[in-house]
Amino acid sequence: MNISGKVSGFFGAALMAFSFAACLCTFGYGSAAENAKMLSEAQAVMRAQYGENKRISAGSYDQSLAVKCVNGTFVGRKNEGVIAYKGIPFVGRQPVGELRWKAPVDVVPDDGVYEAYYNGKAPVQNEGLYETASLYVQGEDCLYLNVWKAAEASAKKKPVMVWIHGGAYEMGGTVDPTYELHNFVKENPDVIAVSIEYRLGVFGFFHLSHLPDGKDYPDAQNLGLMDQVMALKWVHENIAGFGGDPENVTIFGESAGGSVCQLPLIQGSHKYFQKVIAQSGGIVFTRSTEQAVGCTNELMEILGCKTVADLQKVDVQKLVKEATVLGLRVMPERDGIYLPLDPYEEYANGAAKDIDFLQGCNKDEMNYFMVSSGGIEPFMDFYGKRWAKSSTQITDKEKALVESFCKDIKGERYEPLCRLYDQIWFIAPLFRLSENQTKAGGKSYTYYFTVEASVPLMKSGHAVELASVLKHPEQTLETGRAFDETFAKTMRRMWVQFAKTGNPSLSAKDSPDGKAHEWPLYDLKNKRIMVFDEFNIHPEKESQRKILDWERTYFLTKYFCL
Repeated sequence: MNISGKVSGFFGAALMAFSFAACLCTFGYGSAAENAKMLSEAQAVMRAQYGENKRISAGSYDQSLAVKCVNGTFVGRKNEGVIAYKGIPFVGRQPVGELRWKAPVDVVPDDGVYEAYYNGKAPVQNEGLYETASLYVQGEDCLYLNVWKAAEASAKKKPVMVWIHGGAYEMGGTVDPTYELHNFVKENPDVIAVSIEYRLGVFGFFHLSHLPDGKDYPDAQNLGLMDQVMALKWVHENIAGFGGDPENVTIFGESAGGSVCQLPLIQGSHKYFQKVIAQSGGIVFTRSTEQAVGCTNELMEILGCKTVADLQKVDVQKLVKEATVLGLRVMPERDGIYLPLDPYEEYANGAAKDIDFLQGCNKDEMNYFMVSSGGIEPFMDFYGKRWAKSSTQITDKEKALVESFCKDIKGERYEPLCRLYDQIWFIAPLFRLSENQTKAGGKSYTYYFTVEASVPLMKSGHAVELASVLKHPEQTLETGRAFDETFAKTMRRMWVQFAKTGNPSLSAKDSPDGKAHEWPLYDLKNKRIMVFDEFNIHPEKESQRKILDWERTYFLTKYFCL
């Protein structure tokens, strides 16, 4: 696998170290000793990005790099015409000690001046589940955000794009080199970019209120979402100081970052953003209260705990290690309090008709999960067992429809299971949300990404578009190659155009490939989508490719994350 592209300086070294180390861990290249050495070197480079942002004494900083915010004045660093402000706290107190499993605390006014040079800590996560997590400096005190802006002054307030990272609600962090938005803003100086952190795993999504002393933790099941809203509140109140327009904010994210589809359903959230871009994720990745309680009870039994007080005494690393048993079952809860019991119905009833959407998925989403599982056999074993257990929820008639669908899938023996989960997790939820948003009178621009990676088995898998969207052609862990740069730049321009205007269409003059691209709104009759082929971006009717099996898989959306 190639780690290609032009990278330079400290960040380039970090990026390549991270990519190569992750590559070794994921695919097992080299001897154990060689892999350990590479991982150690990558860890040293990556951790150098983290440091303590200290208070600055009066008069000892460059005021052109300083921005006054509610909770302090923050001084950034300039590089290649872009000023980055990293590690800005968006809460008044970090969620540690007595605040573990409690709602985020709002900021308080502060007249101090602080460095904004280094990333904040990544959320606590299981290094055994995600080996490259060992590259991060982790901590429960993780609620920070980053801002990037062009150094050149502008009299006009700029659109704001807030990135919410993915990672199955269990892993990842803004420090991941893929989420460094320097390149994105350098190419698109007409926007302000922000990335935000939120609590993950059992610290961000853990139902506790049913326990004997759980009444004091009524929000624990959706703290990760509450963190995101608190970060957006901070952006709304402070982004004007960076040159951003608080009335023109787009939230965008991929995979678990598809929580951008859940945020519009949270009461009072609409004042913080006007547009949503969801890449390969959405409201399907939620769970019922019954499922959430079941996960909690399962982990409590393993830990030998009866109460929240018992949990508080468990070592943090032991807690996240044992929580591995809940893999791909930790996610926001449809609790009827913070999130509605039926998010699809809420969209159909117009809960977000004032929010403009751009959303889509990739052609072979599950191939990524097969590769990251270690290959065909581990994938077939894990997801075969998952489907066997999940399918007990559906009726015999529905099982027959699914079996018919799988029987018609041609190709390698893994294909039926891959394509079934494509439909359940990505394709059917995408079209149902586009349908409901459109029925309610809202707008949805819908896409289908088809470009294939050169990594064996990956095809157009989950996350292969990320490096293109965030402008990191050198990040080839998932793709094995950099996609055509003109194609990638055109895609980015569409994202930015949507953030600026609410319409991603490009004129020939504005398009990097010199071609006009009229992106039609999704409509209930023709179901038109934009197809992202590497050398042919064009609109199609869904029926031309028959992307969704409307008869045999669409109904599965009612079961959410099977």
